[in-house]
Amino acid sequence: MRRAVKYVLCVLCLWVIPENLAAQSQGPAYWYGKGLDSMIAEDWYTAAESFIECLRLSPAHAEATAALAECYYDLGEFDEALLWVRKARALARGSMQMANLEAFTLIALGKLDDASKVVNDVLSREPYNKEALFAAAELDIAQGRAGDAVIRYREAVRRFPDDRRLLISLALVLGSLGDVQGARSYIDRALLQHPDDYRVHYYASYLASQGNRIADAVYYAEQALYYRPGYTPARSLLASLRYRGGQYEEAARLADELIAGNRDNAQAWYLKGMAYSRLGRNADAISILSTAAVVDPNDEFIRSALEELLISNTRVEDPRRGNWASWHFGRARDFRSRNLVEQALFEYRRGLRLNPYASDRREYADLLRIQGYPARFLEELRFMQDLGLGDKNLNDAVESYNALLGNALFRRWGVDPVAVSKPHWQVAVFSVAGQSAFFHADAGAAGAAYIKDLLVHERNIAPMDLELRQPSFSAAFRTAREGGADYFLILSVLENDRDISVKGELFVARTGASAAVFNAYRTGGDRLRYAGRNIVDQLAGALPFRAELLSRRQAQGLIDKGRADGVGNGAVYHVVRKGSAGILNEGIGVVYAPDDIVGTMTIESADEEVSAGTLARNGFFDRIAEGDELFLVPEEKEDPLPESPAPADPELRALLRTLR
Repeated sequence: MRRAVKYVLCVLCLWVIPENLAAQSQGPAYWYGKGLDSMIAEDWYTAAESFIECLRLSPAHAEATAALAECYYDLGEFDEALLWVRKARALARGSMQMANLEAFTLIALGKLDDASKVVNDVLSREPYNKEALFAAAELDIAQGRAGDAVIRYREAVRRFPDDRRLLISLALVLGSLGDVQGARSYIDRALLQHPDDYRVHYYASYLASQGNRIADAVYYAEQALYYRPGYTPARSLLASLRYRGGQYEEAARLADELIAGNRDNAQAWYLKGMAYSRLGRNADAISILSTAAVVDPNDEFIRSALEELLISNTRVEDPRRGNWASWHFGRARDFRSRNLVEQALFEYRRGLRLNPYASDRREYADLLRIQGYPARFLEELRFMQDLGLGDKNLNDAVESYNALLGNALFRRWGVDPVAVSKPHWQVAVFSVAGQSAFFHADAGAAGAAYIKDLLVHERNIAPMDLELRQPSFSAAFRTAREGGADYFLILSVLENDRDISVKGELFVARTGASAAVFNAYRTGGDRLRYAGRNIVDQLAGALPFRAELLSRRQAQGLIDKGRADGVGNGAVYHVVRKGSAGILNEGIGVVYAPDDIVGTMTIESADEEVSAGTLARNGFFDRIAEGDELFLVPEEKEDPLPESPAPADPELRALLRTLR
């Protein structure tokens, strides 16, 4: 037996050692060829390793330099790709292929002006260079001109009618523009001409999912996996489709397969956690999403979903709440140290939503004081006293600010500013199930939950407690109307691994007519937060000012809005008879008859939460009464509210990038 084992080992050594020595003795051509084989298999890491070895042996190897740039581009390392593609261009001057790759890389980095120069230079030399036409179209899309990209693609398809990439690209752009039939016709052409290409089936699945044809999308995703069983994007898309189709057990199983292939796949962990939450297995969902948050601590969708589950399914005293809240408090202190007050306030509020009993509330109160809101600072301190978190310093601060506010406007009028302050616009926030999800499953619902949480802190907008997920627009319309909303906001989210685009479509709840469209585009860290904040700011700025006359003393009146709401001394408001003001059938605005204007009010003293001013009746009789509403007197030629421009579609850009 020992002789047999020794014999086998000797044979293996004689076979393995020469091969290793041969590999080491091979020149640049060996490593370059090995890298090309890995590129064909889309094993970018192994390919990059081979090209690096090739360049170690031959630093001026132009083809290996170019191929290494391609690898870094496909890995999403665009800074490194740009470095190597410029080296390749220096080694192979006049190479249009490398010029085009530089243009694609510059577009991915957001350096659109530099990319435009490169593209224009290539097209001036070779007007029908196909890669340059692709780059020009992607540049149009990055600049928000998808319609121009369609024209370019259609012209290119006429010249290259069988090109798989052109047909798919045109279908994707048309789909992003809402031309479902046009997109379907071009993807069907691609399927007819390339029936065995797994990539064609993958993009056909995506387009079908975008059109809410879930059964067709599942079929195409399964076909993609049939032709290439290990294709991770198709498996991810199939898992998302199972989730959208309500097959949560199957979605979780597919997520497990993705996790088995890559334990650091945060999106797969997220999908599994979301599937478990939809199955009602909340304890398991919390555990899985906690793991996902460890895998990728900066993924806002994961953290938002986890926090919503903790808030809705655990007791306030649960220690897990405190653990996750401390993350927000740490970030808040970091923002505060850099004088980023608004960001710090956001983090404190998120943390206190998880753990209302946290002593960090004192830091939040101090920020309110610094911002010039002593009454709100005092209320926070009193709340801490009620929770039993008071100490000598806190109690002294309560006593001092209580005395300081002794002559405040709300005290002179004998009202509680916290009790009387109320939002006057009821807004329902929804996501519609038909939205396609590419990166995070249920991204629209997660974004809607995020924005709903932000609206809680808007002083004149009340987010309604209605189901976020709606099966269709008609269901959202009915829910908002029957719930008594003034408006309803439908959120949709498009994203890739770097960028996010959030679209909020506002509708009149009474009629279902369009009121406004808000768009926000952000890149980098905290992009969901910044995009959500931007949508909320646009909504708050679009809704008209509205207040209530709380009290009246002769010709003096007190309203429930103050400096925190933008009220300033000298502002003039219409006083409108209670219950007579209505909302426009379409667009944003308030309508009331001239006879319903019972007077005007001129602000003389704007306090933090309330304001007082002089009332002037309209007509011979004094019809002004408590409970009447106040609206800002419109200017004579008020410009219409501009619609925020539609940003570049990050999801479309990511899909086109993977087509290279």
